[in-house]
Amino acid sequence: MVAHIPTVAFEGISVVDIDVQVQAAPGLPAFTIVGLPDKAVGESRERVRAALHALGLALPPKRIVVNLSPADLLKEGGHYDLPIALGLLAVIGVVPVDEVARYVALGELALDGSLANVSGVLPAAVHAAGREMGLICPAGQGGEAAWAGNGDVLAPNNLLQVINHFKGSQVLAQPLKPTLAAGCDRNALDLADVKGQESAKRALEIAAAGGHNLLMTGPPGAGKSMLAARLADLLPPLEASEVLEVSMIQSLAGELDGGQLTDKRPFRDPHHSASMAALVGGGHKAKPGEMSLAHLGVLFLDELPEFDRRALEALRQPLETGRVSVARANAHVTYPARVQLVGAMNPCRCGHFGDPARACTRAPKCAESYQSRLSGPLVDRFDLHIEVPPVPPVDLGIAPAGEASAAVAGRVAEARAAQRRRLVERDGAQNSARGNAGGNAGGNTGGNARNNIRDNASVPDALLAEIADPDPEGRRLLVEACERFHITARGYHRVLRVSRTIADLAGSATISRAHIAEALAYRRMEPLRDTSPLRAVG
Repeated sequence: MVAHIPTVAFEGISVVDIDVQVQAAPGLPAFTIVGLPDKAVGESRERVRAALHALGLALPPKRIVVNLSPADLLKEGGHYDLPIALGLLAVIGVVPVDEVARYVALGELALDGSLANVSGVLPAAVHAAGREMGLICPAGQGGEAAWAGNGDVLAPNNLLQVINHFKGSQVLAQPLKPTLAAGCDRNALDLADVKGQESAKRALEIAAAGGHNLLMTGPPGAGKSMLAARLADLLPPLEASEVLEVSMIQSLAGELDGGQLTDKRPFRDPHHSASMAALVGGGHKAKPGEMSLAHLGVLFLDELPEFDRRALEALRQPLETGRVSVARANAHVTYPARVQLVGAMNPCRCGHFGDPARACTRAPKCAESYQSRLSGPLVDRFDLHIEVPPVPPVDLGIAPAGEASAAVAGRVAEARAAQRRRLVERDGAQNSARGNAGGNAGGNTGGNARNNIRDNASVPDALLAEIADPDPEGRRLLVEACERFHITARGYHRVLRVSRTIADLAGSATISRAHIAEALAYRRMEPLRDTSPLRAVG
């Protein structure tokens, strides 16, 4: 007899079906696991053996073979313990085979038979719901599985409860879906706490309204980290589909606390000693990195030049494509990574370049060598470049409280709503024209292709020409700036995106010369030779 117990494996955020086949055949007593298991899966036989012994059960004196199919896919992790144990219980007749085969099972067994939490329960639950199957997972993650909308979730504390449930002596209640965690806590980090820095706050508002990347340069203690930490609270809450998308990545990384989901956008701030694998993903098991954990949120890199250069260069492609592809000899996985990158750096190693009160003794060589750690292509991917000067001590005590985050977040929400309405209106007009010309099948193509466009920063270049066409005066200024300061094609389009966001914040349907001028003021080309506003354009 062969028992078949469904479980899953993970390739990035993709879920792959795994058939756990258990057979007890005549022969010398043995317990073998085949199907390309890694070290953790190979050790599963000892955990399963001890868990069954704790329940008063013993393995049959037969040749037990466990095959994890498909055999050419590497199996990693401890979540194969539970399906292997259920397959053995089905083979020896403790639980009915047909009943157990209707459930996708995953969970790690302790030596006393209790179930420990594992990674990936939420994507596994979504996958099981799509196949109209039930799910068996540890009790601590029952609430996480309930978010998938699967009507049949079993969340036992131990293996004995699973046996009693299938034998009919105990009924496991369906786990309850936890309440959605509160979104933005405006009392924790408020923009009003930042004294002065009005121009930096304006740039922060533009970045939040359009989803633009932001680079802040200034001496230590000027408030760069304070500003970056408050950006996430300016962003609108995640939509329902986005909450599930972000939470699935967190589930794979084992970072969902008690199965509680939140509509607050992620904010990740790794230390500058982070490796390339920690930043973009990878490692032995190709796990998601900080970029994927910050998906649809903010990735803040403080002390930007101090990061490993290879790690920073690895950010360039994901910033353009919105995804991270990790290629290894035994794995090729893809994680979403649509992030808003915020960087902060000192102007030089000592941090006081350009400050007349505390002049750098090695200027300008100190600043040139320090800022040269950032490559031109990486710097070009920042939409907004701002200088954050030090706040005079006298202003720290007498400066009035600035505008609260709630007020700024309201304007950001209005600007984002205007961006969505513009896209919906254009899709509607194009769908109507296509429907008249070629039927409904052709009319639905445009809307489906733009489902992933969430803000001005994610608008493709082809569509940007439609929604960000400046007036003649604005176009003339942009062309002159590009010719004079050698702005790249990427920089040209990023200026258009920023100017479109500035116009949205002003409630203007047209991009004027003033909007272009402000967007150009946030571009920087050669700050070391000349920091004047005109020379800073780039």
